[in-house]
Parts: sequence; structure tokens; C-alpha cells
Amino acid sequence: MTLVLDSSVTLAWAHNEETTPAVLHVLDRVIASGAWVPSLWRIEVANVLEMSVRRNRMGSDLRNEALANLSLLPISLDPETDRQAWGATLRLAERHRLTMYDAVYLELAVRRTIPLATLDVELRAAGSAEGVKLLGV
Repeated sequence: MTLVLDSSVTLAWAHNEETTPAVLHVLDRVIASGAWVPSLWRIEVANVLEMSVRRNRMGSDLRNEALANLSLLPISLDPETDRQAWGATLRLAERHRLTMYDAVYLELAVRRTIPLATLDVELRAAGSAEGVKLLGV
């Protein structure tokens, strides 16, 4: 697996107005070599897509198509996310003033020593401070 994929990049694939060449490059990398995600990734992605349907930003057919397409990608759920929550993840959240939801992506990238694909400004700043290679922008 070549990178940690966060929900902001994932969701940019589903919302055409948020797709950029850098985001498409991440998609190409994921297709070619896979990605790691924390265990909350599926819930987070499904929640945002469902909220997009409720806010009339997309129809349920498009949401369902996006989820079906994502399920075809070589994305692996990290089995250690929960075990790191009260230790390394919490320390990263505290040090960088991140939510725990964002800190799980950073912890995973740090622990696996692989790049982090994110569009989140605070998470990018924290990743940079931790010496993590960043993708997505």
C-alpha cells in the first residue's frame, strides 16, 4: 500500500466540482498500488455522502454509485486504529489540536511511514510538522 487516504480526498472524487489534477493523481496511485484507511473511513465517507443526498447536493443513485465504485478500489482497513486511539492518536490530536477523527489518519501515516493524501488544511499542517509526505493538493 502506498498511502493513507483520508475522507476529504475520497469525497472529492464523488463531487466533480472538488476534483483536481492532484486528487485524480491520488486516485491513480490508489488504483495502481492500493491505500490504507483507518477503521472509521467507511462510516465517515458514507455519512458525508448521505448528508449530500439530504442537502440535495447529489441524488441517492449517485451516492450509491460512488460507494459501489469505492468498494472496487484496493483499499485496506487498518486493524490497529482502535488500539492506537488512547495512545499515539490522542497524543497527535493534542499536540496538533486536531480532532481525533483527523488524528487517526495522521497516526496511520506516521506509523506506516507512508504519505498522507488529504485536503484538510489543519491535517496537512500537522502532517508536515510530523515529517509526513503529503499528497492531494
